[in-house]
Amino acid sequence: MKYLLKITYCGTAYSGFQVQPNANTVQAELMRAAEKIFTVPCLITGCSRTDSGVHALEYLATLETTAGGARIPAEKLPKALAHALPSDISVMEASVAADDFSVRRAVKGKEYMYLLWTKDHMDPFLCERAWHYSRPLDVEKMNLAAKHIVGTHDFASFMASGSDIVDTVRTVSRCEVVKSEDGCVRIYVAADGFLYNMVRIIVGTLIYVSEGKISPDAVKGIIEAKDRTLAGKTAPADGLYLEKVFI
Repeated sequence: MKYLLKITYCGTAYSGFQVQPNANTVQAELMRAAEKIFTVPCLITGCSRTDSGVHALEYLATLETTAGGARIPAEKLPKALAHALPSDISVMEASVAADDFSVRRAVKGKEYMYLLWTKDHMDPFLCERAWHYSRPLDVEKMNLAAKHIVGTHDFASFMASGSDIVDTVRTVSRCEVVKSEDGCVRIYVAADGFLYNMVRIIVGTLIYVSEGKISPDAVKGIIEAKDRTLAGKTAPADGLYLEKVFI
């Protein structure tokens, strides 16, 4: 039997979603919990990878049981898994999926949100959940730069050095910087796909724009150059959230 799960998790304690040798991951915890309640090994397939320390407000995965496992109605699965999962991972919803359903093929795009805390003092409740950046941010300039990122481009300049991805063309449908009165600045990036560290490098580049190291219009040239050394530094993983998955 196959289920589609909608999951949320705090990634601070994990080396990303995907199973890795000698590292604790979200996928490994889900597999352990599923085997405990279904009494047989289960296959967990995620919609994408997330980096170490990155969080997810909404993540999709499938859970597939093997022969002889317990039969649990989809509506009861979130509660059953809640008793077997650590408190920083939660299954919000579950539904029955067709046997041939592939969550990776079904995903049309994703939206990430990057959270910055801009007050002088650190909010302890945002520790490891936001980048504490206490200098003033020029949101207007950042948004002027962000307009150059929207569209279909070769984003090689915004991919981590050493990545082996060959096709670096992606379509970004949203890149926006939003400031709120509580001291938070949120950067939203939605696209049909992402390169390794792409959002964190976009954030670092927009920070450079705010600091006056890069002009807003220079971002267009950075994209066209396809040269990672011209873009900003990679922002810390703490502030990055997978916010929406579009299927």
